[in-house]
Amino acid sequence: MGKTFVGFGFGAIQGGLFLPEAYRSGNFSRLVVSEIDSTAVEQIRKSAGNYACNVAEPDHVRLVEVSGLEILNPLIPTDREKLVDAIASANELCTALPSYTLYDAGGQASVASLLAEGLQKKLHNTDRPPAVVYAAENDGRAAARLQEASQKYVSTSLDLKVRFSETVIAKMCSVVMDSKRIAEEKLAEATPGSSKSFLVEAFDQILIEEKTPDGFDRGITQFIPVPDLDPFALTKFHGHNAIHYCLGIKAKEQGMSFMHEARQDPALMDWTKEAFIKEAGVGLRHKFSGFPDDLFSEKGFAEYAEDALQRMVNPYLRDPIDRVTRDPIRKLGWDDRLVGSIRYAVDAGANPQRMVEVARKGLDEIQATKKTKTLQAALDLAWHGQAGGEEMKSIRKIILTPIS
Repeated sequence: MGKTFVGFGFGAIQGGLFLPEAYRSGNFSRLVVSEIDSTAVEQIRKSAGNYACNVAEPDHVRLVEVSGLEILNPLIPTDREKLVDAIASANELCTALPSYTLYDAGGQASVASLLAEGLQKKLHNTDRPPAVVYAAENDGRAAARLQEASQKYVSTSLDLKVRFSETVIAKMCSVVMDSKRIAEEKLAEATPGSSKSFLVEAFDQILIEEKTPDGFDRGITQFIPVPDLDPFALTKFHGHNAIHYCLGIKAKEQGMSFMHEARQDPALMDWTKEAFIKEAGVGLRHKFSGFPDDLFSEKGFAEYAEDALQRMVNPYLRDPIDRVTRDPIRKLGWDDRLVGSIRYAVDAGANPQRMVEVARKGLDEIQATKKTKTLQAALDLAWHGQAGGEEMKSIRKIILTPIS
């Protein structure tokens, strides 16, 4: 009998990465996804469980099709019952929500509640297989947060048969909702007439935690298990994500609309490369100087940065700059991508002037949209709720001091 995969949320990461990889592996006889958007549920059911995904290669867009998808809405009692049973039978599961803050939102339809109920059935039945739950939200502690949220609903430790796995997903994924753009780029709709297309890059080096429960046999074999994920997760967040935001802000400043337009400006690409290697890279390499991986060597990081930059400006991905630069309050948070990278660079003795320049531009945007009187007030919005300290005072001064 084949394995069962269960996903939560039918967005770009789930629909463009996890479900296609589970389907491609040929190891799963059942693909199930939980989705509360009734329109999406209706569309998949109308297409008999079939949907399409567009994969942006460096020189063309490749079509991937997935079939046999069972989509369930946990807000509907009969669907919820089926979903809980699928969770109990699942070998691998994945949450791919907009934010980890949604884990326990929605009462009995929340991901944490559903997982707890299904996994508890798994614990109490020896015929149910051990499982791994991948947390694909963009947070270094997503899996730990998900386990904490789920565990509070059960009295028995879920560790007896389940492992919650952090992930490092440096794969750029989007959902295109613009019908005109879908037509112009000849993108396949997820389902016929849905006016929605999954568009993801071809990059597939997804890192996951190596730990698994006893007796577990991994079905998604494309992913790369590593014993210590933290250095890679932080490098993706404070390297790739931070510089992606930097490039987006600078490109937006020059009137560009899509990230790939930046590739036509060598000076901008050089500026971004310098920020990546000599600022973010110096900070990350210093933080993980003793970690045994070539990524944290001078040569290894330079190669990583060059590859990431080329992927950011893939013309077939057509990543909207507004998507990359949205929500500056979150992206300028104390522990978020850019400020975190600035902190690492300062700690390493580097002068992160390019990243600081972008941080100030982000504050300009916050000041304009939130009508704050000063940049400091804008920064206070981004750092709201964070305890003060000498490091915070120092970083605040660095960001708010005008660059001469």
